[in-house]
Amino acid sequence: MKSQLEDILKKVYAKRLSPEEALKALRDFPYQDLDFAKIDHHREIRKGFPEIIYGLGKTDEQILRIAREIVKKGSSLLITKVEGATFKKIKMAIPQAAYNPQAKTIYLKQRPPGQGKGKIIILTAGTSDIPVAEEACVTCDMLGNEVERIYDVGVAGLHRLIGEYDKIKLARVIIAVAGMEGALPSVVAGLVSVPVIAVPTSVGYGASFKGIAALLAMLNSCPGGVGVVNIDNGFGAAYLASLINHL
Repeated sequence: MKSQLEDILKKVYAKRLSPEEALKALRDFPYQDLDFAKIDHHREIRKGFPEIIYGLGKTDEQILRIAREIVKKGSSLLITKVEGATFKKIKMAIPQAAYNPQAKTIYLKQRPPGQGKGKIIILTAGTSDIPVAEEACVTCDMLGNEVERIYDVGVAGLHRLIGEYDKIKLARVIIAVAGMEGALPSVVAGLVSVPVIAVPTSVGYGASFKGIAALLAMLNSCPGGVGVVNIDNGFGAAYLASLINHL
């Protein structure tokens, strides 16, 4: 991926930036200290994508300050776990930013990401799992992947999953999102030859223990090729799926 550091070096070599100007531009590498946060501007060079802001637990003012600095550097912006009220404040300061209300995710693509090698298919067991799946969808897209959504194909009606098999078998990576008993990833992994990333959700009745039942079921999956992320972690599943899809 084309990084800010590469941009600066090219300008230096082309003599469009003096050494002094280059040093000023690089002042905040490897990180920028805001007292309450240290923004890792070097992450785009190391990982291929800039730092992502986890919104939960941060004030709107903290999120906005971090977001402004990331955008100022010319990097793409991704903020997870934020409500619509926070987005309104971000939108006033960064008008180009967009918001997916189901995913509770703010995003702005400023740099074209490197493209993945194939398609990531994101499945949900039920409609109640869609918010977590949408967080994964937004993240996959921001990281430069072709994404297809196939929702509400859980084991309560297994024929729905089988009916989508022709699409599912074309995936390079699959993200399977499920609450309740968390059976979907195991079923899918038994049908395909590609990695399946399982995402337990906190959807379910009392004995689901807010996703712990699904998490344990996924960790004990019988078919090979299933990896598991934490409860409701659509972002984590998408990041891992993207790394696999870019190999």
